[in-house]
Amino acid sequence: MFRKNIEPSCEYCKNGTVLTDGNVLCKRYGLIQPKADCKKFLYCSLKRIPHRPATLPEFDSSDFSID
Repeated sequence: MFRKNIEPSCEYCKNGTVLTDGNVLCKRYGLIQPKADCKKFLYCSLKRIPHRPATLPEFDSSDFSID
């Protein structure tokens, strides 16, 4: 989330706002695609949604016994 080499994407740019239809409204360029990028990209860590962690399978006591 705080890597130094973040790939620019208008979804989490300080200048952009994600709309309900999935497009981004940019303060500089207007309505654009969410995966677009430009030279005015400013990373905003609060707009980035991290991936959900993987869920672990359910275990019972037989999985941990040695027979």
